[in-house]
Amino acid sequence: MSMSQAPELSRLTLGIVPLLDAALPIVAREGGFFAAEGLEVTLSRESAWSTLRDKLAAGLLDGAQLLAPLPLAMSLGASGTPCDVLAPLVLGRHGNTLVLSPYWSEGMAAPLDDSPGGRDPAVNARDFAERLRRRGTTRPRLAMVHPFSSHHYQLRDWLALGGLDPDTDVELVALPPSRMVEALEQGRIDGFCVGEPWGSQAAQRGGGRIVATGAALWPGHPEKVLGVTHDWAERHPATLAALIRALIAAAGWLTEAPEHRRLARDWLALPPYLDRAMDHLPTLPLDEPPIEQRLTGLRPGADELARVVEHLARQLGEPLDRAAVETCYSPVHIDAATHQERA
Repeated sequence: MSMSQAPELSRLTLGIVPLLDAALPIVAREGGFFAAEGLEVTLSRESAWSTLRDKLAAGLLDGAQLLAPLPLAMSLGASGTPCDVLAPLVLGRHGNTLVLSPYWSEGMAAPLDDSPGGRDPAVNARDFAERLRRRGTTRPRLAMVHPFSSHHYQLRDWLALGGLDPDTDVELVALPPSRMVEALEQGRIDGFCVGEPWGSQAAQRGGGRIVATGAALWPGHPEKVLGVTHDWAERHPATLAALIRALIAAAGWLTEAPEHRRLARDWLALPPYLDRAMDHLPTLPLDEPPIEQRLTGLRPGADELARVVEHLARQLGEPLDRAAVETCYSPVHIDAATHQERA
């Protein structure tokens, strides 16, 4: 434990959604990194981001894995009950896949393959637009996980690369990540943008094809963050510092050896977490193309959220207050936690 102030709280509950970028809280719990900081942490699995958002705002959770845009949307009163929320730590970068049904994706280039356009997401976007114009069918229904998510924004950006208007040329709907694959296989949607492991699961089961990735559309973007309310952070600064250190230690451990990532995969596959959704993955795939899931680079910063801010301002119809953005994604808490002396 740190030689500085002991955590104000010893027992915490953190909310997670079953995705690969819930790995750091899961590894920190199962690998003893929370315990090493004097924290007993319960992880509460939620299926929908809106549920996680509401529980955090109501004080039913001490913190949560959040979509990177959500703390700002909550702070601005754009999503749920207005609540000042901070994002003191990045939990993951990249990891999103854009998947289309076989009807729409047959013959398209696979991201990062050697076929023409395999490395350029605009090629498949233009191909999709041409198929849509040629077929003249009902508007395709494409799913994303939440209106205030990078999935939504990346999906819109990808469609725009093909010259399509996301508001008129397709129908956009929100679905929980764990329901995407089944909805695609049942024909209730024609495609989706979602975090792993759901995109690779759809491809492995033959229900869809990955036609673009968040890593190609927004290189280096923060995808998930740790979210805590401003009030909670003010009342529990030492607890927040301990929480941050534990998650950083978990990230470091994952990079040390391949066997650590295999063990982490087994932890994620436990029933309280992702369960059978991990069956198609032999290890925790980190930094592997084309998805390039990253659990490093945990220091937040407002400048990295420039595209999120642009889309959110467009949604709300007004420019966002720069001070609010900087407060939300300030690195002050991670800097304080990592500069404290260690025992």
